[in-house]
Amino acid sequence: MTRTAQTFAPPVMEARRWLEGVSFPPDRPLINVSQAAPVDPPPDGLRRAIAEFALTEDAAHLYGPVLGNPELRAALATEISEHYCADMDPGRIAITSGCNQAFAAALSALTGEGDEVILPTPWYFNHKMWLDMSGVRAVPLATGPGLLPDPDRAAALITERTRAITLVTPNNPGGVEYPAELVAALFDLARDRGLALIVDETYRDFDSRSGPPHDLFSRPGWDETLVHLYSFSKAYRLTGHRVGAMATSPARLAQIEKFLDTVAICPGQIGQHAALWGIRNLGQWLAGERAEILDRRAAILREMPKLEARGWRLLGLGAYFAYLEHPFDMRSDDLARHLVAEAGILLLPGTMFMPASDPAGARQLRVAFANLDPTGIGTLFKRLQALSI
Repeated sequence: MTRTAQTFAPPVMEARRWLEGVSFPPDRPLINVSQAAPVDPPPDGLRRAIAEFALTEDAAHLYGPVLGNPELRAALATEISEHYCADMDPGRIAITSGCNQAFAAALSALTGEGDEVILPTPWYFNHKMWLDMSGVRAVPLATGPGLLPDPDRAAALITERTRAITLVTPNNPGGVEYPAELVAALFDLARDRGLALIVDETYRDFDSRSGPPHDLFSRPGWDETLVHLYSFSKAYRLTGHRVGAMATSPARLAQIEKFLDTVAICPGQIGQHAALWGIRNLGQWLAGERAEILDRRAAILREMPKLEARGWRLLGLGAYFAYLEHPFDMRSDDLARHLVAEAGILLLPGTMFMPASDPAGARQLRVAFANLDPTGIGTLFKRLQALSI
């Protein structure tokens, strides 16, 4: 069996195929809450900076350093230092072609054939897909009603083949913001057992909490255990430019460089320039984006009692996501397809984020609400409330 045959089809692409042959009347247009990506382009100032760079700088079209341009690495190091109240060295940062590539590169340096990585469930499906295609076993860590991984349950899953524990916070798909104490406990577990702790904070700019979300960067020797992942895509609406990042030890980056050089040689120059311009110029704008996301989160909390009265449950909420348990006698994958024609809603079922053996996925749905304003959220909830199955 080939590497790609070891895993499932990309869930977002599969869901889009459900739209084929379905029409949506003008008075009930499609509400697409299937993908966690901004649909709007970057702000005008950033678009002009991208155009100017592409037109006037020869470097925009050439190879660059495999681990990313020094200016962007330094700027991100400063931002991390400020955000986490720590002291970050640019030599511990690499820029990648998107955060998914950062995860893939990290796994190439951490695992071999037949090794294991612990993933809390519901998991981010692309993490599971990459492990499948790498010949690495994903070990599911069920999180239960609060969607928070238990360190003791994680410890019980560790074997001689375990190489890492992976966290996503704020979580995709669950939206849950992991408490600092929980992240610290899992870091201690990984450090004490000689594992890596991979922490994907793609959505950190939309965390509802003030202050550092954890203290891992302040711990002595943090980089021997931690592999931190980040994405500029959500912060500056750069999804199409594919700019991610990671922070870890220089020794580990030396191994990761081999992967990056072989796969893409270097991150795209235009995307890196855009990310650097965003760091330098869009702090206040990004604060406004965060405020809008928090307003939408609040709108969901206001609307939830209407669904709860119909038997729905809110399992997790944060960043771009609301994670719901539905009340119907129907599997979530069937329900998600049914919602397209019945309610004009495209979302993803929990079965796309869980092992097939876990029945919880059949009761769960992910709503990626970042592109809906409060009025749109109200419309979404009215349609869900009206369902009769």
